[in-house]
Amino acid sequence: MKLLLYPVIEDDRLAKIVQAAGEMAVAGAVDEAAAVREIADADAFFGKLTPEMLAAATRLRWVQSPTASLEHYVFPALVEHPLVLTNMRGIFSDVIADHVMGYVICLARNFHRYIRNQAERRWAPEGGEAARVSNLTGPGVVTAMDRAHRHLAGSTMGIVGLGSIGAEIARRAAAFNMRVVAVDPARAEPPPEVEKLWKPGRLDELLAQSDWIVVAAPHTPETEKMFRRPQFQKMRLAAYFINIGRGAIVELADLTAALEAGEIAGAALDVFEQEPLPPEHPLWRLPNVILTPHVAGYATCIADRHLEVLLDNIRRFAAGEPLRNVVNKRMWF
Repeated sequence: MKLLLYPVIEDDRLAKIVQAAGEMAVAGAVDEAAAVREIADADAFFGKLTPEMLAAATRLRWVQSPTASLEHYVFPALVEHPLVLTNMRGIFSDVIADHVMGYVICLARNFHRYIRNQAERRWAPEGGEAARVSNLTGPGVVTAMDRAHRHLAGSTMGIVGLGSIGAEIARRAAAFNMRVVAVDPARAEPPPEVEKLWKPGRLDELLAQSDWIVVAAPHTPETEKMFRRPQFQKMRLAAYFINIGRGAIVELADLTAALEAGEIAGAALDVFEQEPLPPEHPLWRLPNVILTPHVAGYATCIADRHLEVLLDNIRRFAAGEPLRNVVNKRMWF
């Protein structure tokens, strides 16, 4: 058997791959032309597969994508080919969930506004200084300052996509005593932290019930442009929208219009239809929006996890055992 790597990788990872492959030969290709030649007799492949490479393959049975997302990876011939495709899902889940809860806490407690005020040395509590509780009376009545700072316990988070990332977000939300509901096309049973799990056809119910909407779905033919103006108009006026899934899921012009019209309370986005987000885009100037430059999945632990999935699947393939993270190629996940 033969495993082909393209592009070539650094020596330390290569040595571990060779060890995991055992008696299976390991070859590397320095460019696509070399990859087309080498893949002719390859049984397995890791890296970026192109249509030209697949057309040249005669024995290919397994392909390991180096990424979790697959909208950039799949193509018609790959979908139709009998080979098994696996991806890197699961390695980012807790890291991205941390990022989401950072958004939630910032928006709930107005940190995004106070950081801007700090840069200007401006003391300006949300709700107004006049609403501050007096030492004579104590917090006996609800004030505008109270209403401007949200308590997470008892609020509802709606998660769109309950895969490994969505499930980790649910666990963290539940730790804050938040109620969690979700929609997912494939998952049949909810984890303990999720009160209700619906199919995507019941998205409107999730939108109507949720104070926080979190998109944790992959980009697929079914999720593209899932969120447009009608979906934002079904959300609560006080709800926040968070997207750490894929930019193509959200029509950004419609989200911007909903924010400018006050149809939702605010948004936090890590992914965008166009990246980098153009500097002239109106989202940059909205005070109730947090924008991060597609960094939710970055942490020092990720590279080791990435290698562990690859090595484990190489060992499994060499031994004829079931592979991890097998993909439904038609659904892109």
